[in-house]
Amino acid sequence: MRFLRRSLDRMHPLFARGGRFEQYSALYEMVDTLLFTPADTTRSAPHVRDAIDLKRVMIYVVLASTPAVAIGVYNVGLQANLGLQELGLAAATGWRAWVLQAIGIGYDPDSVVACVTHGLLYFLPIYIVTLAAGGLWEVLFALVRNHEVNEGFLVTSWLFAATLPASIPLWQVALGISFGVVIGKEVFGGTGKNFLNPALTGRAFLFFAYPAQISGDAVWVPVDSYSGATPLAQASSGGVEAITSAGISWGDAFIGTIQGSVGEVSALACLLGGAFLIAAGIASGRIVAGVFLGMVATTLLMNAVAPAETSIFALPWYWHLVLGGFAFGMMFMATDPVSATMTRAGMWIYGALIGFVAVLIRVVNPAYPEGMMLAILFGNVFAPLIDHFVVRAHIRKRRLRDGYEQ
Repeated sequence: MRFLRRSLDRMHPLFARGGRFEQYSALYEMVDTLLFTPADTTRSAPHVRDAIDLKRVMIYVVLASTPAVAIGVYNVGLQANLGLQELGLAAATGWRAWVLQAIGIGYDPDSVVACVTHGLLYFLPIYIVTLAAGGLWEVLFALVRNHEVNEGFLVTSWLFAATLPASIPLWQVALGISFGVVIGKEVFGGTGKNFLNPALTGRAFLFFAYPAQISGDAVWVPVDSYSGATPLAQASSGGVEAITSAGISWGDAFIGTIQGSVGEVSALACLLGGAFLIAAGIASGRIVAGVFLGMVATTLLMNAVAPAETSIFALPWYWHLVLGGFAFGMMFMATDPVSATMTRAGMWIYGALIGFVAVLIRVVNPAYPEGMMLAILFGNVFAPLIDHFVVRAHIRKRRLRDGYEQ
């Protein structure tokens, strides 16, 4: 690492004399940010009190979640191609069908290239609209407040797009990210000052404002006239038996070849990406462990009182882990360092609360079998209160230890 830095430093003046200083400076800054500790200091909030700066934190989160999004993009194309195969290619309409026919890719569900290409034709417009609409608000607030546009929106836009179904109308994408950026973050002062996760705030707005386009059986496969429930929705009506009867195995749900939102289908990719963030010191292992243990404990309790094996009460914890957005939320949303708890004991309580509420909503509430999004937002609201009581408990403990209170 030292040799690499010395080599880059020696090459710096050579590129400057060669007239390519601007291009090289961008490369130098990127390498310096990812591999080393930059000497730059921030002049205004937010301040990251660590050996890494805000830019590297945001880049690492995007890199860690990229495998989940990549598998999700492939799965979107896979589900669409399978749906077209079932309904007949005559169901393929719109500009995406024209593009696929023009480049000669086709709709073969056994072709990785065909599935990835078809999936990108759905995900890229969603992400581009997210960047355009959310970026506009970021720039507007930066101009009004006279501060720089930071990298916080990079993560918000990426995670927000990953939580959406591929069939969502693009105008709703613009509304959702606008609500998340403005109401979820900017009205509180911007990055580092929000108490709710902005991506989940935008997603929750869409769910309650336009439930027909964000939930139900017809939104998960972007093919007209095709309807199919997610495995979690099937479990809510018939338990594990309903899932397996539909031809879906636990391995399918773990790898990510099931119906669901773009970036939430692969529990394997989410767990690997989350492990990377924990190893890099960005995500809290205590929060992840708290969410997992809270989910397992609540699931075992529900299993004990299950009225029948075909009830969602009897759904085992390892199925809860791989269904819906649980793994994605546990690794990338609950661990948001801004909206989560800060104290060590508070992280355990915060995580356990999210795991408990997520299973409770999935099992008890028949109208909404997901629960992870609402559970994390619920935890965000109580995070400051949890930290407050943890700090007060520590203060009282020290006062008793030092003899100030009898």
